[in-house]
Amino acid sequence: MKAKLLALGLLAASSVIASQPSFAQGIEIGPNGVRVLTPETRDRDRDMRRPMRQEREISERQAVRIARSEGLSEVDSVTKTRSQYRVAGVDRRGDDIRVDIDRFTGEVLRVR
Repeated sequence: MKAKLLALGLLAASSVIASQPSFAQGIEIGPNGVRVLTPETRDRDRDMRRPMRQEREISERQAVRIARSEGLSEVDSVTKTRSQYRVAGVDRRGDDIRVDIDRFTGEVLRVR
């Protein structure tokens, strides 16, 4: 009985150890055929495919200008979230207003 449990334990341990290298790499099927991706090439390719978001982001000052073009006259606060700027202030009539602007395109998302 003990020998059988020992044999099963060794078999399970060897199968787990043997499968570990397969988790370290992947494959990519593309126009050039099938290729093996090592962690180094996978990271290098990821860097080349995704442009830096900081280069395409509008500035806080540009967000205020866009909000002013939507009717904001006095700016109280500018809040930067993950995907938008939220500019709060007062419009020309004295009412509170909030303008939500996309951080990457400069598009006005919402005016309240």
